[in-house]
Amino acid sequence: MDLNKLLQLVIDKQASDLHLIPGYYPTIRVAGELHQLTTLTMITPSMVEQMVLPPLNGEQRENFLANKELDLAITHNENRFRVNLYYAKGVICGSFRLIPAKIRTLEDLSLPAILKQCVDFRQGLVLLTGPTGEGKSTTLASIINEINYKYSRHIITIEDPIEYIYPQSKSIISQRELHQDTHSWSVSLKSALREDPDVILVGEMRDFDTISLVLTAAETGHLVFSTLHTNSAPESVDRIIDIFPPHQQNQVKNQLATVLKMIITQRLLPKQNSVERIPAVEILISNSAVSSTIREGKTYLINNILETGEAEGLLLFEKNLLSLYRAGMISKETAFSFAIRPKELEKFIKIDKV
Repeated sequence: MDLNKLLQLVIDKQASDLHLIPGYYPTIRVAGELHQLTTLTMITPSMVEQMVLPPLNGEQRENFLANKELDLAITHNENRFRVNLYYAKGVICGSFRLIPAKIRTLEDLSLPAILKQCVDFRQGLVLLTGPTGEGKSTTLASIINEINYKYSRHIITIEDPIEYIYPQSKSIISQRELHQDTHSWSVSLKSALREDPDVILVGEMRDFDTISLVLTAAETGHLVFSTLHTNSAPESVDRIIDIFPPHQQNQVKNQLATVLKMIITQRLLPKQNSVERIPAVEILISNSAVSSTIREGKTYLINNILETGEAEGLLLFEKNLLSLYRAGMISKETAFSFAIRPKELEKFIKIDKV
């Protein structure tokens, strides 16, 4: 079995992922659904080894065998794949995520035009949140590339691994990959502050040190983008505050209230009568009410601010679900299955019918 042929199949089928797990057929994910390729040969442990080990360099192979897991990126026909190799039941498995060669625009991604505000920010913190596999990296790449085309700035990205490759334009871009170009998120972030950046992209805020440094970078006049695995804007605010010890939380509330510019929560939903997926988002844009709420620790009020702030571009996730349902883009069942606040969605639909 040839890895390149399987990767090409992912591209041809417009799939997002490929899974190689011994004991199963090669499996691809199309429009969020997994499909085992039963017309191909069932995978054996030796097949996986023969496919995934040769592309590794000496250091990568050593790290993989020592740590039992490895993140890297590979290229096939000008398309990049984010790869995670791991062991399960003592045998090697692999997951491959397709990263399209072309960075799509916000319009191409069917995202609200209000997100273009991020391109014009000079400093502060913008967060993309949501579960893994929901398009956060793609949306971030689109925003960063808009900055790249519009402004002359030094953009530094810290990624694990590097995903999208940005074309040369007005900006200069330093893309750093964990383990290849730097040893840790925190070390690379400290270093980035001495590299004359205008914009910093941190692939993920994983721990206390990274979150602390991200806030500092945003506070010292840089525009910082990052991601969190949280399901809503209020949860994102709480996650950042709660990672700090109690005696530091008042300081962090003030810090976050000052630097936060926008939180975008994103999910990809199956389109009705289609194999495509469409994004649904929650958008929290910082204003005086949001800042006061964060400073005072009253994050439970953020839902109300989201619901009543549509005139300023704020958007409650359920309001976006309602719009997609009204437009016939998603089914009612899909709307409820993805709703963060099902009771709110039910209320909106009832009002809509009156």
